[in-house]
Order: sequence, then structure tokens, then C-alpha cells
Amino acid sequence: MTVEQNVLQQHSQKHQQTLLNQLREVTGTTDVQLLQQALQVSNGDLAEAVAFLTEKNAKVPQQDEAAYYQTTQVGNDRYISVGSQADTNVIDLTGDDKDDLQRAIALSLEESSRAFRETGITDEEQAISRVLEASIAENKASLKRTHTEVWSDSPNPHDRKRMENCPVGLKNVGNTCWFSAVIQSLFNLLEFQRLVLHYSPPARVQDLPRNQKEHRNLPFMQELRNLFSLMVGSKRKYVDPSRAVEILKDAFKSSESQQQDVSEFTHKLLDWLEDAFQMKAEEDREGEKPKNPMVELFYGRFQAVGVLEGKKFENTEMFGQYPLQVNGFKDLHECLEAAMIEGEIESLHSSAENSAKSGQEHWFTELPPVLTFELSRFEFNQALGRPEKIHNKLEFPSMLYMDRYMDRNREITRIKREEIRRLKEQLTLLQQRLERYLSYGSGPKRFPLADVLQYAMEFASSKPVCTSPLEDIDTSAPPGGTTGQLLPALSTAEQGPSCTLPEGLAAAPTQAPSTQQRVPIHKPFTHSRLPPDLPMHPAPRHITEEELRVLEGCLHRWRSEVENDTHDLQGSISRIHRTIELMYSDKSMMQVPFRLHAVLVHEGQANAGHYWAYIYDPHQQRWMKYNDISVTKSSWEELVRDSFGGYRNASAYCLMYINDKKPFLIEEEFDKETGQMLSGLDKLPSDLKAYVKEDNGLFDKEMEEWDKLQARKAQQEKLALAAAAAATAAAETTTSHQPMSTEPSPPDSWGPQQDPEYMEQPSPTDDSKHLQEDTERAISKAAAEQQEERSPEGLLTAAIKVEYTRLLRFAQEDTAPENDYRLQHVIVYFIHNQAPKKILERTLLMQFADRNLSFDERCKSIMKVARAKLDLVKPEEVNMEEYEMWHQDYRNFRETTIFLMIGLELFQKKCFVEALMYLIYSYQYNRELLVKGLYRGHNDELIGHYRRECLLKLNENAARMFESGEEPEVCNGLSIMNELVVPCIPLLLVHDTEKDLLAVEDMRNRWCSYLGQEMEPNLQEKLTDFLPKLLDCSTEIKSFHDPPKLPTYSTLELVERYGRVMASLCRVPADGR
Repeated sequence: MTVEQNVLQQHSQKHQQTLLNQLREVTGTTDVQLLQQALQVSNGDLAEAVAFLTEKNAKVPQQDEAAYYQTTQVGNDRYISVGSQADTNVIDLTGDDKDDLQRAIALSLEESSRAFRETGITDEEQAISRVLEASIAENKASLKRTHTEVWSDSPNPHDRKRMENCPVGLKNVGNTCWFSAVIQSLFNLLEFQRLVLHYSPPARVQDLPRNQKEHRNLPFMQELRNLFSLMVGSKRKYVDPSRAVEILKDAFKSSESQQQDVSEFTHKLLDWLEDAFQMKAEEDREGEKPKNPMVELFYGRFQAVGVLEGKKFENTEMFGQYPLQVNGFKDLHECLEAAMIEGEIESLHSSAENSAKSGQEHWFTELPPVLTFELSRFEFNQALGRPEKIHNKLEFPSMLYMDRYMDRNREITRIKREEIRRLKEQLTLLQQRLERYLSYGSGPKRFPLADVLQYAMEFASSKPVCTSPLEDIDTSAPPGGTTGQLLPALSTAEQGPSCTLPEGLAAAPTQAPSTQQRVPIHKPFTHSRLPPDLPMHPAPRHITEEELRVLEGCLHRWRSEVENDTHDLQGSISRIHRTIELMYSDKSMMQVPFRLHAVLVHEGQANAGHYWAYIYDPHQQRWMKYNDISVTKSSWEELVRDSFGGYRNASAYCLMYINDKKPFLIEEEFDKETGQMLSGLDKLPSDLKAYVKEDNGLFDKEMEEWDKLQARKAQQEKLALAAAAAATAAAETTTSHQPMSTEPSPPDSWGPQQDPEYMEQPSPTDDSKHLQEDTERAISKAAAEQQEERSPEGLLTAAIKVEYTRLLRFAQEDTAPENDYRLQHVIVYFIHNQAPKKILERTLLMQFADRNLSFDERCKSIMKVARAKLDLVKPEEVNMEEYEMWHQDYRNFRETTIFLMIGLELFQKKCFVEALMYLIYSYQYNRELLVKGLYRGHNDELIGHYRRECLLKLNENAARMFESGEEPEVCNGLSIMNELVVPCIPLLLVHDTEKDLLAVEDMRNRWCSYLGQEMEPNLQEKLTDFLPKLLDCSTEIKSFHDPPKLPTYSTLELVERYGRVMASLCRVPADGR
């Protein structure tokens, strides 16, 4: 079929293929010939076709041999299901309620058919419309959500600024991760990127589009060009694709809203692009055969060679994305081999024309530059009535050689396939023989034969602790009840004539249990004692040197023989494996290389999940991970972990390979005059360059306005501080007493600086009194140590030294977490974190300059000296901004401690809802502190453990509420998940720690497990709406509750409560301190 014929017949082909797909879905029949026969008999009436098939299924038993379709039918669409396997779970329509079921199916199909006749829109297009409408509806609904559910950009535009040369991400505007994954994969094909950017609509339709396709495709192409141009030259870290998604949504009309398979979107996207480029190609090549660049880039051809009911056929078909079954295969080549060969292929090469066997082979005659494989990881569970995802592991190479599947290599490939088949038969036989050596025995437990012989040899050569049992028969009676009368028989056996090994060794034990045995007398006290001379390990009681010599010789020889046989079998198996692996490694079969360009990954279940893409950057020679707005460096190891399957719920569903001998696909564009590589805006045509410059101008303006706003806020804060300082100074001149504080009020010359908030306490009985007592104690101790009277200045110096020595000793002491001296005094915190000496000196001076010291003459004189020294400190000697920064860090440390303390107290009381926000904010604030130094905050692993445990507890409670099935409980459970758990998941994903990732996986698996269970329709609907939010893997932080308002604690109370809660922790995790 030529490209031109395909374009002209596209509408009728799609309609016919849609009818076939509907019949296949409803009846479960996979025989395409039978489906086509049903349509012909019913003259295209789907209801009659269903009736025909159900009646046929009821009368004719299902045959074991599957029938295969003949690909010469005109109505075959280019997206044919090649390589698909027959579904064994055929829907049974022959039950008692057959008539009712038929009427329901017929009515449904009649409505679908009528919709197509009236609107000209196929069911496939309506399915894509539902995907798009779900995304747009989700985007609009997000604007109406509560504060805890809203996806929001960072208010600071600098956080959204693109780093130099970093790829641009795509914002998830509501369940559009599938759109981002596909678009990024295509955008990074530079040839495709150039085709889209330089596309111009046909001149004749710019004013008045002729038909529905032009109404749909041309606006979409323009929005796609705009989106690609922003991805090339935007200053933003990520861009919004809403306009392109809106165009797609508006292209169809549908009242339903549900998530569909992404492969449908990819099919339709390429279809729209092909239509758009076809219009342009027809205009550019009037009178000539138009060449469509989309067809040349993504479509290839294969030769179908087969036998149908004894008749041979051979014809050429066109294909786009090539579907492959995953179930039952371990790697991509096995999938391809199964897809290329169907049925009894022996009949293809036989000359018997009357053979009833059917089968076919596919041979590629022309491969597209971009070869895309769809991995079928979803199957419909007939019993449950819903799709399920296949999580099996499937390996694929980074370089794929397609020579063995090419038509020109048909004969040599057939020879190699036959050789591989023969080798695999040998391999099976060898593996069966090896298994007999490695799993020896006739019972349920089996062991390697070489080990069994080794154990026997070790037993025979073991020496018992004693050479004979005790004479006391009662105390030496073995547990089995054998008495001392057995001994003479054994002695007789030992003294008998020697015999050959098998008979002699067998005779010794058989002679022992003779008629000389008697029933033992039960003696509980003697029988319960362990015989003192019982051997410490199993060993033969009686064996002669001759027996041992013969036995060891035989066992050694047998073991060597077994080991040699095992080694030979393993070597033969390895050689066969190696031969099979190298079957296609000769140069003649490595001439068609395809390099892996992109892997599209799905995580989740069949009904819900998240999509992202791994794309190879050939210029940087590394893999990149495109996850919505997040674009990060990755590795082949990470790709393998997430894409092969079998690990968690993530696996590849689409592989995009590119022809490695066609570098134009990924080559950069160069300036024809200068020869320099084009980058950024230079890659864009003039209209798109202007569009991007306009958007960048808006973003620059947004950043400028933000900077101005922040400058105004800073100025207002500075003025507020100055006003407060002035008010404080005025108050000091009118009264000699101030409310007591833990840090003395600053002198008037200190300007706008204020006392640290953590030292401001409302009562003289709290921190102020405690700090005042410490200060007075230091003064008294310094005075007592002086042998002669000193001046107040000297006494101040000595007292500061005494206080600093005390605090330094605290800082150097290695204490348990419940005794954190940093909470007792700011100086300890400063020493831990190596604060500058000037900061320490000024902080201590402020402590001794407190006006609230007791009013004996000695303390008053020291206070006056300290305040005088503060007055003499010049601004350049102490950086007041740095001083305030250190004290602000300490305030933040205390606040973090209070968040942690309250969170742990609530966690221990099992108030998980209330505890979560305290633990979340303690972790976030603590990480900000730890960025500046190891001792700026608390142990982040400890906080992370309880944050993680709190989320798991909430998830468990919410899941139990959902399982109850009661409407109030279900709503409460989903409310907990939506308002608390889901907004916190990005916080666990952003740092990518293993334990947090496993916790997220556990939470998701709990909810995904409900997909395979029977439940009420309303619960199923709620679950379907909820799962996409839970499975979204984006690390974009959602806004949630504001931090809880903290109460005020004195230092003594904070130290006591924090120590109590830390000491009472039931279990400190292994990763905590």
C-alpha cells in the first residue's frame, strides 16, 4: 500500500478497524478472519455481528488451534496488532442470561455506531478526548481545591529560573505526565524538533480552513511550535503546556472523563502530525508524489509471509509503533522473535499445499529512522472485569541490531533459528541431567550429590568422644529405647569375618536389632539426665580401620566422579548459552544498529499511575530523567532499575530506538555562513523568536517586580526595627526597671538591634531568674578566687572567664540526646558551631550587662562596666549583621526543638494527625540548619524516622477507614490522605533516600492492592479519583498547612520536657543517634 493510497483511504480504514476492535473487545474473539466474516454477513451492523459470533460460539466448540488472519485485506489499519497472542479468557456469552446480555451489547454498539455516523468521530478519537478532558478537568478543579491540595508554583520567580543550558521541564497541569513524557521524547529528536519549529501552514488554508482536520490540526501545530520554542529558548525552569492540551481537548466532543492508555495518545499525536504535514507536502509538490516527513521518520514496512488453511500468501504492510507482548519473555529479542513468528511455521517451508496448518512470519523490508516498540504491560482480567498491569522483568539493550529480522536476511536467519532451536533442545536435556546432580534424593528435601557424599565421608571419619558407652545400662539408654543387651550383638558383628563393602556395611546395622532387645523400664529421673559420655557430634560407634579405608576410598572416588560430571555438564550448558548469545554476533548480522534514544516509564497499576521518561543526551553522553518540571542527570543503572520491571511497580511501556547510521536525527544545526553551532534563540525562525522574547520579557519583569517587593519588605522591616529600638530607648529613660529578661537590654548606642526573642520571657521567675543566678554565681566565684580586692573591670573579666569555662566544659562533654546542653545556653551552641570570638565576647558582655542583676554594689558595678564596654565597641569591630544572624540561627534551633518535642509527644500519644505537621516542619527547618553545619540542628535521620513512621501510621489508619466501606469513614480516610499524606509525599521523594522511597512504595502498594478487589461502585469511583494523586511521582512541592503556632517555653521547661520525651522513646531507630 502506498502512502498516497493510505492517506486517501484513511477514514474508511479507521472505521473498519474500529468495528473490528469493538467486536474483539466485546466477544473476546481474536480470529480476525472470523470477525471480518461476521461484519460481511451483517453488512456492517454491529449488533447482528455480535449475535452471529455469539451464536457461532454457542454451537461450535472452541478449537485448540488458533486461526491467523490474512493481511491482504484492504481495511487493515497501519496500527495492526502484530505479534499479539490469542487470549485464552474468552468471554462466555452462552449462559442463561445470553439474550439480555446480547441486547445490552447490541444497544451499546448501536449507540457507538450512530455516534460515528452522526459526528464522524471514531471511538478511538473519543477515547483520546476523554484522556484530555480528564487532564483539563483536573487542571480546572485544582483551582477550586482546598489549600492543602493545590499545586502551586513557587512565589519566588528566581526559584523558577532556568539554569544555564539545562533542559526545560513541562508543568503537570493535571494528570498530564503522559503528555510530558511523550513530548519530551519527541522534542529531543532534533530532526523532529526542527520539522516542528520550521513548519508553516499551507497558504491556501490560512484564511479559511476547509474541513474538521484543518480546524483541529493547524491550531495544534501552532501551539506545538510555540511549546517547542519555549523549550528551546525560555528563561523559565519549566513551561506550561496547557494551551496545547486545550487544543487537543477541544478537538473532540465527549461527556465522559477517564484515564486511557498513553499509547493511544501517541498513536493519535503522530496521526495529527502526519495530517498536518501531508497538507503542506501536497501544496509544496503540486503534480508530484508528496513526501510526508512524519511518515518517512516514524513508519516502516514489513513483509508478511504465511500459510492460511494450506494456501500460501505474501504481501507488504506498513507499520508505525510496533506492539510487543511482555508476558512470558525475558528480553526484547525474545519478544521480537515471538512477534515475528506466529503459528506452525514448519508449514511455511513445506511443499504440501493441502496442509490445514496456518502460520506466518514477518520480515522487515524497511525500518523507520525512529523505531518505536510498544510493550504491552496491560491485560484484561476477565474474572475481575478490569485491566491489570504485568510487572514481569523484561531486559532490553542500549544497542539493538535488527539484522536478524530483515527480509534480506530471511534465509540465513531461518538457518540460525533452526540451529538455536536444536541447541535449546540439547540445553533442556543437559539442564535436566544437571538438576539430578544438584537436587539429589527421593524425599521432599534434596541436596547436591557431591555434598551428600562429602557429608558421608565426614561422618565416617569422625571420632566419638568415648569409645564405648557406660556400663550403667539405665543411664546410657539412648532416647530411642535401645537397651544394653544390644551390645553383645554389636561386639559379635565387630569380631566377625571381614566382608566386601556394600554387604559388610549393610550387615552391621541389620544384625543389631535382633530378638535380644527388650522393652526398657521407664525411669524418669535417669532417662531425663544427659549421659555424660554421649558423643559431642554424630560419629560411628564401631568401624574398623579396613572398613574406614575402603569406605573413604569409595566416597572420594565417587565424589570426584560426581564433581567432574557436574563440571562437565555446567561447562556444556555455558558453551551452549554462549553459542546462542553469539549466534548473531558476526559482522554480517550487525549492519543495522539502532541505539536506544528514550524509555517511557509507567509506575502504578493499570487504572492509575505516573509517567516519566529517560532520554539519552548524545552530546553529554549521559542519560537524563524527565519527570514533569524536574529534569535531572541520571544513569543507565537507574534506568535499568526503573524500566526493566520486577522492581516495585515501575516498568517501561515504550522504547524509542533511532538508527545509529543516521546521525542527522540527533545532530545539532550549524550556521551556514559562520559554521558555528546554533543554540538558544538562534535555532528559532523569526516568528517564534519574537514569541519567546516576549515571554522571557514577561518573566524578567516578574523577577524585577519580585526583587522590588522584597526590597520594600526589607526596608519596612528595617524601619520597624528602628522604631521598636527607639521606643525601647525612650522607655529606659523613664524608668529604672524593666521586665526581667534572660539577656540584658542593649545600651542606647546599639541602635536598631534588639534582644534575641528567645531570651525575652514574661516572668522574672523563668529564664531571666535562671540566667541571672548563673551570672551572679560566676561573679561570686570570681570574687572568691581573688586573693586581693580587684577593680570592677578586673572582676568582670574574671567572672566572664569563669562563666565561659563552665559553658566550655558543657560544650566538650559527650552526652546522650536527652541531655542537650545547647538548649541550656546560647554560648554552648556557638562553641559547638565554632562561632567567631567576637560573637562569643559580645554575647557574654550582654549577659553581664543585664540591668536585672541583683542590686548589691558589686553586681551593679560590674553591670555598669559591662554596659560601658558595650558602648565603646565600634561598629567595625563587631559585624552586627553577623551577630544577629548567629542569634537568629539559635532562635531557629530552639523553634525546631519545640516542633520536634511536641511532635514526638503527640506521636507517643498516637495523635498522628496532630503530630504530623510538627514532625514535618521540624524536619524541614532542621535540614535548613544542617546545611550550615553538622551541629546547627538535631539528627536528621532520627527526625526523618518519626516523620516517616507518622505518615505510615496515617496511611494505615486511612486505609482501614476505606476498607470499612462506611461512607463517613471512607470520606474521613480519603480526607486524611488528600490533606495530609499526599501533600507530604514529594517531601519524601525530593531527597531520594532509600527508606523514604520504600515508605512511599509501601503506601502506594497498600492502595493499589484494592484495584484487584471487589468493591461497591462508589468506592471504586473514589479510589479511581484518588490514586492518580497518590501515584504522582513529581517532586514539585505542594503547599499545605501553615506551621503550627508554638507556645512559649522557658529554658528550664524546654530542657526538661525535651529530655523527658527523648529519654522515653520506646525505640531509637538504627539510623538514629
